[in-house]
Amino acid sequence: MANVAVVGSQWGDEGKGKIVDWLSERADVVVRFQGGHNAGHTLVIDGVTYKLSLLPSGVVRPGKLSVIGNGVVVDPWALLDEINRLAEQGVKVTPETLRIAENAVLILPLHRELDVIRESSNSGTKIGTTKRGIGPAYEDKVGRRALRFMDLVETDKIAGKVESMLVHHNALRRGLGQPEVDGAELTRQLQEIAPLVLPYMDSVWRLLDKMRREGMRILFEGAQGTLLDIDHGTYPYVTSSNTVAAQAAIGSGIGPSAIHNVLGITKAYTTRVGEGPFPTELKDETGELLGQKGREFGVVTGRKRRCGWFDAVLVRQAIKTSGITGVALTKLDILDGFDDIKVCVAYNLDGETIDYLPASAALQARVEPVYETLEGWDETTFGARSWADLPAQAIKYVRYIEELIECPVTLLSTSPERDDTILMKDPFED
Repeated sequence: MANVAVVGSQWGDEGKGKIVDWLSERADVVVRFQGGHNAGHTLVIDGVTYKLSLLPSGVVRPGKLSVIGNGVVVDPWALLDEINRLAEQGVKVTPETLRIAENAVLILPLHRELDVIRESSNSGTKIGTTKRGIGPAYEDKVGRRALRFMDLVETDKIAGKVESMLVHHNALRRGLGQPEVDGAELTRQLQEIAPLVLPYMDSVWRLLDKMRREGMRILFEGAQGTLLDIDHGTYPYVTSSNTVAAQAAIGSGIGPSAIHNVLGITKAYTTRVGEGPFPTELKDETGELLGQKGREFGVVTGRKRRCGWFDAVLVRQAIKTSGITGVALTKLDILDGFDDIKVCVAYNLDGETIDYLPASAALQARVEPVYETLEGWDETTFGARSWADLPAQAIKYVRYIEELIECPVTLLSTSPERDDTILMKDPFED
């Protein structure tokens, strides 16, 4: 049996939560490997909605182990809040069901504050972050001044580590005209929360290696989408981590040879939250209708998502940079009732037709979509659980997308409900 990495193939919000939850029935372990509580995964199970940000989607399934890998930045206060919210819904998260990498970097209050200061400033580039401190925490990680989970073990040494970090942060805050961070108060807060979160700590790379050797199936859950990758996304309008499938190995401490299949979650149209280029964006009634039918509002922030037609150029590019072996197509039902449906098959850039998105932000802003128009369908695809339940034109749409993106659609989702899913090929089968 294969281990599977699940990544978004667009700008996030593709429906990864439902698919990962659906796949987790076949898995023994579910691993988050990048990002932080800026992710937003909605699960609808037996009519009950669960909204997750930091915790892996497997936590709502009894008997599954959830793991937060070293590639994730962890806000310990947000972690406890999310655990408590789930407890109120009857889902108990314990150290037996959740393990967190000892070398995962911590998000501190000063990171959140810096994120807000930057995004609220009238100068500089507005990225459209969630203002949760993700980017500043990754900056400290790369700058080798971050506090990691394991640093909470020796509480008497936290003050010295905080002091070293504040050499940088307080200088930065003075330059921004902000008051300095009180190191003693931050130390007190960390010493207070340490005993509440340390029971979840583990040597995750060793844990996953042991489970792999025992033949357990591991599901790696990505956050955001490939086009928000710090290297391969629409830079600078990206997240602060690598979101491509290769990060599943790096962000969990398991070798790349242990990951056999990559499932790319792909929405049947395109959405984006925040700033940045969006070639197929529809700023008209059609875009509004897609947003209304698809309930396109961010799980974490509540922000309205920008909507547009399916962009085969971007998805094909994501498939290549992430090594995606199969696509899970979601929200096909949102296209029900459209007379015509457009698909972007190429770009026009300064009079030249191209089949990729350039790396340059200036060129990305100038590309114009080249569309093919397909006939829509009047029948509903909502809740379909087999190909026989789908209208002929809907099947034609799916097959055309497969041809354009050069990758098979191996799974089809037709509603937020877990069981409204059509499986063509199980990604856990090597």
